[in-house]
Parts: sequence; C-alpha cells; structure tokens
Amino acid sequence: MPDFLSTYGFLIVSMLLGAMLGLSLYLPLMAGQLSLASPGFYALGGYIAAILSTQVFKIEGSFPIPLLLLEMLLAGVICGLVGIVVGIPALRLRGIYLAIATIAFVEILRILALNLDITGGAVGIFGIPQPFQTAIEYLWIVLPLIVISIAFVYRLENIRVGRAFIAIREDELAADAMGINPTYYKVLAFALGAMLAGIVGAVSAHFLNTWNTRQGTFDASIIYLTFVLIGGSRTVVGPVIGGMVFTALPEILRAAADTPGLPLWLAQFLRDGRLILFGLLIVIGTVFFPQGLVTLNLFKPRKRRQRV
Repeated sequence: MPDFLSTYGFLIVSMLLGAMLGLSLYLPLMAGQLSLASPGFYALGGYIAAILSTQVFKIEGSFPIPLLLLEMLLAGVICGLVGIVVGIPALRLRGIYLAIATIAFVEILRILALNLDITGGAVGIFGIPQPFQTAIEYLWIVLPLIVISIAFVYRLENIRVGRAFIAIREDELAADAMGINPTYYKVLAFALGAMLAGIVGAVSAHFLNTWNTRQGTFDASIIYLTFVLIGGSRTVVGPVIGGMVFTALPEILRAAADTPGLPLWLAQFLRDGRLILFGLLIVIGTVFFPQGLVTLNLFKPRKRRQRV
C-alpha cells in the first residue's frame, strides 16, 4: 500500500483536484448557465497563490499551512468578486452566446498573464514553495477540501437557493413568474463556481511547484466540460466521478500507447489526441446520455412490479 501511494500519489491528488474543478463548472450549470470560465478562475487563483508565496511571503523551506489556507481564502474571495463583476453583464446572454463570452474571458486572462511582468510572462512562475515533501501528503489538504465541497453543493441543492437554481435551469420564465430573481441567482451560482475554481488553483500552484498560462486555456475548458457532461449534469456525484475518471484517462492512454507492437499512428494518437477523444465523447455523450452517465435515477430504488 505505501508503494502504491508513493507511485500514484501525484495522480490521486490530481484526480481529486479534477473532481473539484468539475464541481466548479457544475455550480453555474445548476442554474442553467453553460459557463466555460472555470479555467480562467483556476488560473487566476493559482497566480494569486504563486505571487503571494514567491514575492510577498518569501518563505524559505517548507511553506506554512496557515499561509496556504490564507492564500486559498484570498484566491476564493478575489475570484468570487471577479466572478460577480464578469457575471453581471455576461449572464444576460444564454446558451452558446454565454459559452463564447466566457471563453473570451479565459482568453483575456491568458493574454494578460502573457504580457505582465508580475506573472512571469510566457515563462510563468517557478520555484513555488511547497508545504509538503511528497505528492501524497497533499491529501491532508485536498481530501478535507473535496469533502467540504461535495457536502456544500449537496446541501445547496436541497435548500431554497438550490431549488431556485434548479427552477431557473428548468424554465427561467416560469421561475421569474414565481418571484425568483433569475439575475441574482445566476450571478450567485457563477460566483460560487469562480470561488471554488480559485481555491483549487491556489492549492494546485503549490502542488505543481510552477504556474504559467497553460493552466487556463480553451483546451482546459473543453476538458472541464467533459467532466460534467459525461460524468453527469443533474447530480453532484456526476462531476466528481467525471473529474476523477477523465483526469486519469490521459495517463491510462499514455500507458496504453507504450504497448509493444502497437502501430505508430495509434500510439501517437493515444499520447497526443486526448482533446479529439474528449470532443468525440462530448458529441456521443450528449446524443446517447444527455444527462451524463451518472443520473438521479441511479440513486432511486427500483419499484417492484406488482402482480395483477
């Protein structure tokens, strides 16, 4: 068991971080908003933590846990405020137009990071201090964080705010007629997703030890969208399972590409064609599994047939 954890510790922690990124996209989707802005807030949270730890705190050796928690808090608050500022004008759009607007937001953040000195430009920020010596030790931070995130989203679905989200998702006009303010709740869902993505970015910056513009790109938007659409877009379990499975999938494909006797073109596709594969999965999944692989029906007990 210790050998397994030491060998696959990096992958295990990455899978849990991917699950939380899936939840960050699931939150605005609860209110019917197809937002692809999570990579932008994820990158912003990572840059906040990287700048604070390397240029403000300047801690040598092991990074203190209390400072990491402070960075997570600051990243969540700043990303939430940016989410409100961006969400108020952007959430007037719907459907594919909102998706395009949020992709533009991700690209704007990426271009800014490429041209600012404080973010390290195209090179990025290296030598981010780490609070733990090994990857598997990050479970002390990541495991409580994902449990709290799942519990929060699950509880949110079962209170008044979550029911308002679902009502807006099902029929915005009917929800408005019932006295629900669609703009308020859509901005709230957008901001909550931005906060979670920013917190995950702050942890990931220390986990990866480096941070650059590759963390927040359009490619990442497609990957996170796959987490939710294929995992499940109607229950909190779907994005968690989708995030874990599709984070591990590239590593599985790389291992499969090293199979002896495999044709060269197929091995190359398995190594570098994950975005094509994810795109195919989105198309196939939306046709045959419109609510994802994990649906609410899986958790309902089957009724026994009564004999006439």
